Amino acid sequence: MMNLKMRIILYSLFFALLSSACTNNSESQNSESTEQGTRNIKISDAHSYANISQISTEHLHLDLDVDFENQTIYGVARHQMSDHASEIAIFDVKELEIMKVTTGKKGANEKSTEYAIGESDEVLGAPLTVSISKKTKFVNIYYKTTDATEAIDWLEPSLTTGKTQPFMYTQGQAILTRSWIPLQDTPMNRITYSADVKVPTGLMAIMSASNPKAISETGQYHFEMKQQIPSYLIALAIGNLTYTPLGNKCGVYAEPENAEAAAYEFEDLPKMMTAAEKLYGNYRWDQYDIVILPYSFPFGGMENPRLTFANPTILAGDRSLVSVIAHELAHSWSGNLVTNATWNDFWMNEGFTVYFEGRIMEELYGEEIANILATIQYQDLQMALDELGESNHPEDTHLKLQLDARNPDDGMTDIAYNKGAFFLRTLERDIGRRRLDEFLRKYFNTFAFETITTEQFVDYLNAELLEPNNIKFNVNEWIYKPGLPSNCISIKSKRLAEMRKLASYYNKDKHGLPKSLKNKTRDDFITQEWQTFIRSLDYDIDVKDLKILDDQFKFSQNGNAEIKTEWFQLCVRAGYEEAKPMMRNFLTKVGRRWHIMNVYKRLVESNRPEDYKFALDVFAEAKSGYHYVSRSTIEEILATKKG
Repeated sequence: MMNLKMRIILYSLFFALLSSACTNNSESQNSESTEQGTRNIKISDAHSYANISQISTEHLHLDLDVDFENQTIYGVARHQMSDHASEIAIFDVKELEIMKVTTGKKGANEKSTEYAIGESDEVLGAPLTVSISKKTKFVNIYYKTTDATEAIDWLEPSLTTGKTQPFMYTQGQAILTRSWIPLQDTPMNRITYSADVKVPTGLMAIMSASNPKAISETGQYHFEMKQQIPSYLIALAIGNLTYTPLGNKCGVYAEPENAEAAAYEFEDLPKMMTAAEKLYGNYRWDQYDIVILPYSFPFGGMENPRLTFANPTILAGDRSLVSVIAHELAHSWSGNLVTNATWNDFWMNEGFTVYFEGRIMEELYGEEIANILATIQYQDLQMALDELGESNHPEDTHLKLQLDARNPDDGMTDIAYNKGAFFLRTLERDIGRRRLDEFLRKYFNTFAFETITTEQFVDYLNAELLEPNNIKFNVNEWIYKPGLPSNCISIKSKRLAEMRKLASYYNKDKHGLPKSLKNKTRDDFITQEWQTFIRSLDYDIDVKDLKILDDQFKFSQNGNAEIKTEWFQLCVRAGYEEAKPMMRNFLTKVGRRWHIMNVYKRLVESNRPEDYKFALDVFAEAKSGYHYVSRSTIEEILATKKG
């Protein structure tokens, strides 16, 4: 039998030739797609080393011992493999210490086998190649995480709300799961999983799976995810948590100090689920819960199935930010049920979800609220188009991306989210809501628990919706071309138009408070109205007027995270120095990437040297409280300063 080293060499040569061929042919394939329609082609994931076309994981069982003192997970990843004719199985790993690899069922049947870890790439990590036989059914990888593990955020008690117990959570999207579990880390391979997790007593462990409702006295927990999911949706959180039910099959986990506020904020969750099911069919994940994580969590929400991870910044106290939860719930259909095959198809996850989110919000809160949210999204989209259009990658304004030699996080922009949503809104306008809803309902059923490429979707759209109804729609322009097509739907909001009028008072060089604002408080307008007002103010507004506004509405001190993000950006641009102490407090408390990166960007872009120095000083203080995802993004932003 050929030894493992020789098999690895031969496979590496084959993989390199295959990758080169895919790269060389990608441009012509895309050209054919845009000009002549699509064809069935064999796809591969450039962001994974795994040889899933030869052998793939069908079920993963995790035995995990979580050591908070050493901030280490000691684990065994037990892979139940597909039938195959391969003599090697390749897994993705990044910054993991592999202790040993065995084949066979857990226990007495396990036998050690040869393995090798290939050269490490800064983004992709390294291939873990394991020697197997054609009869191998189980591969067991013994490992531990390291200080360099990127997916895990270990938090001291001081960084939690309760301040008494530590906290830990993982964040896998896009390709970080390989940094805490050795596995075939591609969304193309959907698996079921189970886990036995040991944590310190007094803490609760929860996962994107079946979950406990109370803290275990022994610190031992068992989990089952019986529906097939992509690897980036495997998630774990551990802390001092309590559970509050909100309906028959939904509820919220939170630290005890946040439990009441979270239950109030998400009171409408059962109604959201009813609205979602009415639109696009049954919820297929049995239970839908939310967990409120510490402020360091890098996103507003993450759609881990059965258990949305959420940042406490969405606890606004007035339910004005619950669209985040509508978004994550919508992912139970778009993203989790039907998943992008590769990260080049990321808009398939997010564009559909933003559209679905808007429909849920309209059902619960009315058309005007949905239009307000869509208008804000359009503003965000225009800013993203302007920024990316002047970047080194203007092609990132396409919906279908080309990220093969790049970090897939580069594609997680407002293009995927909001250009994708406006594609569907425009399609709805042209074809009618009823027909689009029927199409989407059938789409979710047809591709349930599968992955899909952009090209497969275009084929399905043409065959099932456009051609039968004899409708012409510029699909290829929307998906494969830069910018925003001229036929994009225009959505207007009367309430936001009024806020722009209020801002025009200052833009006409008037000062003080206009009569219409003198007797108002911040609570007289919802978050999105204030966002529009602040965004509509000229950057050269007199700082005296900023102080008057701040004194009246307490944006710097008491505004929620969405308002503070807009306000502090304006303060930097206008040179309002009095906001700096509150800005520091915000940037050292909140780790949500979208919020903090925009403020840091304005500080770096400023012509005032003191702003850049302030950014460096704040980041030095705050970075230990940021997750890797946010920390690395801010480091990149700070590094763009020239001179």
